[in-house]
Amino acid sequence: MKGRIRLRAMEPEDLDVLYQIENDPGTWCVGVVNVPYSRYLLHDYIANATGDIYADKQVRLMIENVEGACVGMVDLVNFDPRHSRAEVGVVIQERYRRRGYATEALRLALDYAREVVHLHQVYGVVSVENEVSLKLFRSLGFEDGAVLKDWLHANDTYREAYLLQYFFQKRA
Repeated sequence: MKGRIRLRAMEPEDLDVLYQIENDPGTWCVGVVNVPYSRYLLHDYIANATGDIYADKQVRLMIENVEGACVGMVDLVNFDPRHSRAEVGVVIQERYRRRGYATEALRLALDYAREVVHLHQVYGVVSVENEVSLKLFRSLGFEDGAVLKDWLHANDTYREAYLLQYFFQKRA
């Protein structure tokens, strides 16, 4: 436990939290999910995830606060060992937002990416309209990398997104 949270592996008991997060239409516009997941499918995902980023090309870690409540999750996905990078994403359940959990979780995910996976960079894709997430990523040292035109689709509208990059070694 570092600070007020810890990151841990998924457990079967996380099924309800995962079900709530993955089936929240409010978060679909920021990712690639656009249909509900069944409990069966999510149970199967938890049971079959190896927790090995090299095998799965992704790792999902649950965010647990000091009271033992699962407040959200952080993912490293699209892991590319050749180019030593991965995409990072964080989601906090609505009732736990605005308490600093996302900041702490993202810091711990960066530590994991640097110290355990030895990545050169992680990146996030954030809607230009998502001011809260943009502030979060930039406050931790993510740099604006590019504007992705018509990248995210929601409510019959395409939206631009920023590609935000975090480099572990200073670039020349």
